[in-house]
Amino acid sequence: MSLKKDETYMRKALQEAGYAFGEDEVPVGAVIVYNDKVIARAHNQVERLCDPTAHAEIIAITQAATFLKSKWLHNCTIYVTIEPCCMCAGALILSRIKRVVFAASDPKTGAFGAKVDLNTLRLNHKVKIKRGVLRKESAQILKEFFLSKRKQGK
Repeated sequence: MSLKKDETYMRKALQEAGYAFGEDEVPVGAVIVYNDKVIARAHNQVERLCDPTAHAEIIAITQAATFLKSKWLHNCTIYVTIEPCCMCAGALILSRIKRVVFAASDPKTGAFGAKVDLNTLRLNHKVKIKRGVLRKESAQILKEFFLSKRKQGK
């Protein structure tokens, strides 16, 4: 896919991250695209739902699977504002998603290269990875969020 299209869809994921920020959630957003159409969009809802699994990627996977009426997300791409954690990377692999495009790497929990790389394991599916699309914009919203948390003493 072209860089221009990747940036267009990542901007939609950043919009979702903005919604999370406004809801006092860690600002992570995701969209899933199938045949050049956004079929799922989500942002973190861990605090709202009191659910540690309510990451943007997990919610988007559920929406996309429902839309496609399939447990497999063949020929889909997820755009996510930060590198998926182990839980989300595992779910993406299990969903058979074709491609993962993320903005900022996550050296603390990133599971597609920054901390660990689940794609290097001998699993039954490997996803194509593209890193760094709108990295600066994603890093900035995360930086602002955690700076505001430190100022609040949280």
